[in-house]
Amino acid sequence: CSNISHLNFGAVSAQNKGSRAVTPVFVQKGNDVLLDVKADVPEDFILLVWRFNGSDVLVTYSPGREPTVSDGVEFSVVNYSVKLKNLQKTDSGVYTAQITGGKIQIEVKYVVTVQVSPVSLTVDSVSNSSDSCNITVTCRTQDSNISSTFRCVNQICSEDKREKSKTTTSGTFLHVNLVNDSIICNHSNQVSWTTNTGQTKIQDFCQQHDGKNERQDNKLMYSLNCS
Repeated sequence: CSNISHLNFGAVSAQNKGSRAVTPVFVQKGNDVLLDVKADVPEDFILLVWRFNGSDVLVTYSPGREPTVSDGVEFSVVNYSVKLKNLQKTDSGVYTAQITGGKIQIEVKYVVTVQVSPVSLTVDSVSNSSDSCNITVTCRTQDSNISSTFRCVNQICSEDKREKSKTTTSGTFLHVNLVNDSIICNHSNQVSWTTNTGQTKIQDFCQQHDGKNERQDNKLMYSLNCS
């Protein structure tokens, strides 16, 4: 992976309150990212502000004056881009550039994700009969979840064909499936992934709860991350 990600396709609103879409950006921990203002900025604008999560001001700049720039940020007075340096997980969030003055109103917005958040695996219910077992599980992240049901008949298990994967609101990918008789939750993006799996084979879990219908939280999990 390169040390600097260069993004110049940020979602830009038109002048005078245009649409405000958001561009997702994925960065490995410890790397830098360059966020551009890809817009025709009039020379007579009054103020440019880069913000993090709506409240933390990273850069303020007015033409003819020295910019005010926060630590860990580099700012270009030529193209108004910012370089975010040595990103950590706490740097994940929404970065917005706003340029105003008179009738000028330009906004560029990025959602930066520095690696994915952990994913938890919860067993919601176990239902047994004489020859079959149904297990319903939910995989959860900070901003999304997905559920799936697995069925075992005579020790042979398969997964429900309904929802098994989805794209989360932050642009990451959440997936649940059955691999070698183990239920696995996977949360990933372009630069990192984290996985959670049950501590036993699915057939063994059914045997442990023979004759019971119950909900249990799976407390054993592991995470693997790209670094």
